Amino acid sequence: MVSNVIEESAFRDREFLFKDRLHAGELLADKLRPLLVDRNVQLLAVPSGGVPVGYAVAQKLKIPLDVAIVRKIQIPWNTEAGFGAVTWDGRVLLNELLVDQLALSTGTVEQCVSRTREIVRLRTQVLRGARRFPDLNDKAVVLVDDGLASGFTMLAAAESIRTQHPRKIIVAVPTGSASAIDLLAPKVDQLVCLNIRGGPIFAVADAYEAWYDLSDDEVQEFLG
Repeated sequence: MVSNVIEESAFRDREFLFKDRLHAGELLADKLRPLLVDRNVQLLAVPSGGVPVGYAVAQKLKIPLDVAIVRKIQIPWNTEAGFGAVTWDGRVLLNELLVDQLALSTGTVEQCVSRTREIVRLRTQVLRGARRFPDLNDKAVVLVDDGLASGFTMLAAAESIRTQHPRKIIVAVPTGSASAIDLLAPKVDQLVCLNIRGGPIFAVADAYEAWYDLSDDEVQEFLG
C-alpha cells in the first residue's frame, strides 16, 4: 500500500461496517482531523452519495461544504459501469484500456461523452444554481464520496481540482476497492479510506447497512 494512504486496519476486507452515510462520515471525520492542521480548507463532496458523507464531515470538523459535480461515462449496455468520467468544468477522463477492451467506436465514445456532459450541465444547474465555484487557490481540498469502485470518477475530479492550484488534495472515502486505491494514491497528496476491500467483485453498497440512491431534493437539503 502506498505510504500516503490512511486506512482503518481493523476494517480491512469487512462488509456492512457503517449504519448509513452519515455514520460513515462521522468516522471519516475522526481520521481526517489530524490532517487538517489549519482552517484554510474546502470540502467538496461528489453528489449524490458523497454529499451526506461530506455533510457529516463538514459538521464535525466545522469546515465549509460544497459540491464537485462529476459523472461517470456509462457503458451503453451496462449503465452500472463506466469507462471514464466528465467533470463540472468539462474535463473528460477516459479509461483508454477499457475502451479498447470493450471495442467502443469513436462515434460511440463521443455520443456517450456528449450525453454525460449534458447530465453534468443539468445537475450543475440544479445543485449549484447561480453559486460560483469556490476559490481553491492555496487551500487544502478534501474530496469526499461514499466509496470508490473503479476510482476513475474521483480521479477526474482530482485532476480538475489540481488545475486550480490547491495547497494539497486529500481524497476521503469510507470504503474503496484496493484497485481504486492503487489508481488514486499516486495522483493525490493523501488518501483516507477506512474500509479497503480486495477481491474481484466490489460494491460500495456492501459497506453500508442502509444504502440507497439519493434524490436531488435530499442532496439540496444537506447543502442547504
